[in-house]
Amino acid sequence: MSHAVPVTFAAIGPPSGTGPGSVVTQILFFAAIFGIFYFLLIRPQQKQRKDRERMLGTLKKGDRVVTASGLHGTIVGMNEQTIVLKVTDQGVKLEFDRSAVGRVAEGQRERDA
Repeated sequence: MSHAVPVTFAAIGPPSGTGPGSVVTQILFFAAIFGIFYFLLIRPQQKQRKDRERMLGTLKKGDRVVTASGLHGTIVGMNEQTIVLKVTDQGVKLEFDRSAVGRVAEGQRERDA
C-alpha cells in the first residue's frame, strides 16, 4: 500500500506540451519578470542615488540641513569628506561626514553663517 503513491505518479508521466514552444514561453516569461523588476526596483533606486549625489555635491556654507539622525543645523565649514554644522545660537559646532546629510531644509538659509 505504501508503494501505491509513487507508482501512481510514475504512471502519469511528464506533462504534455513539452516541446520547443514551451522553452520560448519560459524565456519570454523570465524576460518579462526581469523587465518588471528593472522598472519597478532598479531604475527608481538609480534615480534616487543620482538625486542624492547631486544634493550632496551642491551643499554650501549657510545651507540649513537635516542629518539622517534628525539633527538640524547650518553648514559653517566643509571639505571633501566632512561638514561642520552649527546647531545652536550659542555656537555649538559638530562635525559630520557628508553622507550623514539627509536633506537640505527647503527655503531656509542663514545669513550670518
